[in-house]
Amino acid sequence: MADKNLKNEIEKRRTFAIISHPDAGKTTLTEKFLLYGGAINLAGSVKGKATARHAVSDWMEIEKERGISVTSSVLQFNYDGFCINILDTPGHQDFSEDTYRTLMAADSAVMVIDAAKGVEPQTRKLFKVCAMRKIPIFTFMNKLDRDARDPFELLDDIENELGIPTCPMNWPIGSGKDFKGVFDRRSESVVVYSDTQKGTKEGNAEVISLADKDKLLSVLGQASFDKLMEDVELLDGAGSPFDQEEVDAGMLSPVFFGSALTNFGVEIFLQNFLKMTSAPLARKADIGIIDPVEGEFSAFVFKIQANMNKAHRDRIAFMRICSGKFNAGMEVLHVQGQKVMRLSQPQQMMASERHIVDEAYAGDIIGVFDPGIFSIGDTVCAPNTKFAFEGIPTFAPEHFARVRQIDTMKRKQFVKGITQIAQEGAIQIFHELNTGLEEIIVGVVGVLQFEVLKYRLENEYNVEIRMDTLPYEHIRWIANRDIDMDKLTGTSDMKKVTDLKDRPLLLFINSWSIGMTLERNEGLELEEFSRN
Repeated sequence: MADKNLKNEIEKRRTFAIISHPDAGKTTLTEKFLLYGGAINLAGSVKGKATARHAVSDWMEIEKERGISVTSSVLQFNYDGFCINILDTPGHQDFSEDTYRTLMAADSAVMVIDAAKGVEPQTRKLFKVCAMRKIPIFTFMNKLDRDARDPFELLDDIENELGIPTCPMNWPIGSGKDFKGVFDRRSESVVVYSDTQKGTKEGNAEVISLADKDKLLSVLGQASFDKLMEDVELLDGAGSPFDQEEVDAGMLSPVFFGSALTNFGVEIFLQNFLKMTSAPLARKADIGIIDPVEGEFSAFVFKIQANMNKAHRDRIAFMRICSGKFNAGMEVLHVQGQKVMRLSQPQQMMASERHIVDEAYAGDIIGVFDPGIFSIGDTVCAPNTKFAFEGIPTFAPEHFARVRQIDTMKRKQFVKGITQIAQEGAIQIFHELNTGLEEIIVGVVGVLQFEVLKYRLENEYNVEIRMDTLPYEHIRWIANRDIDMDKLTGTSDMKKVTDLKDRPLLLFINSWSIGMTLERNEGLELEEFSRN
């Protein structure tokens, strides 16, 4: 029987990821959540004047310079009796692999959509990952303070583009300069806002019942009132009825309208979202399902980040706790390393701010000092319970370059830097067969990662590099380990390489070469991604 206090602590946890296309307002929404939770007093701005404070969830120097998120941040705060863990993800498609891994640590996702643009390419890509994992998806239709598309069109857009039915929980009254507020369908009332001071949560919200037509008319004006009445009638036919089971199964997305920048509808969304999401979910492992409350402590590594603190050259492994309670100083088994150890300097994050924790529970994210032993997907658990959670797949890179350090005297720093960045999962590195470390080939999912690699090697490891792009576009891991790589015959555009874990791979320029290589080597098995 689980301890009552443990059960209460775990049941008040909510762990979710925020996903969006770049510039849909994800970081602003994250900040407003933190404002309501009292975690920060003034929201920053990713873009804007040089004097503006940077967004609390964007901490890496290059992120501040470019105004984009390139790594996932972990933020924890308390609100209304809940302990909330937000996983803020990069919006830019070149960093989507980091987002895929982060979604493995989340129990639900909030999808932020720009109401002027609707579903955009990156939203589509990220949604597919959520659908693959069948996690609940909540939609925040953002930027109603600007001229937006017709809300019925936006709902159709989600249903047609993403193939998921929607259920509008509230409804916008106008947009842009004519945005008056939102109609809350559950309470059948209109929430009217006065403009808030940007960056704060102050602002007056007035709630008026739909039945109080005289009051509504005087506040909204005849045109907005008539449009609202017309929409309310149509709403019952728009979208699907709310069904909690369908939401839990990731088959129905509740939709909320608002403006993160001006706080319209943010707190209503947060309150409803917390009621509709579940406490930490059970997870699959090689011995079966691990219950978050009944099981002893267990966690898996979903992210590794080096040099969060420039002064300390540190390396942090982020772990999602899946079951039980973590106590500082407790012994755990690192399953892949087959070693009992103590997790050093356990901490929780508020972007780059961190504090050492004495305890944490299933659903929480903790960062621990990594002396270089952890890999993404590793499991840690109580020493008397040995099992491993499902691995996190490594996605195939789509762009390749040969990388060399300019100063030959800095070889050691170069190898250390590029290896550490590869262990974080930001890049993948390969060595040409039988050449050792002399030739390093870097593979990335998006070309912007090359820029980040160059920037980080120069700024964190003091190493300048030269990159020569390579024409390879296709990569295949070799599934059968007993293959003799020297005897393997392929095509003229094929290159034999090994990855960081010494697994053999093949790079190809043309897709047809893959089929030819399989024909020429009987019994050869190739895979599109590695199973960690």
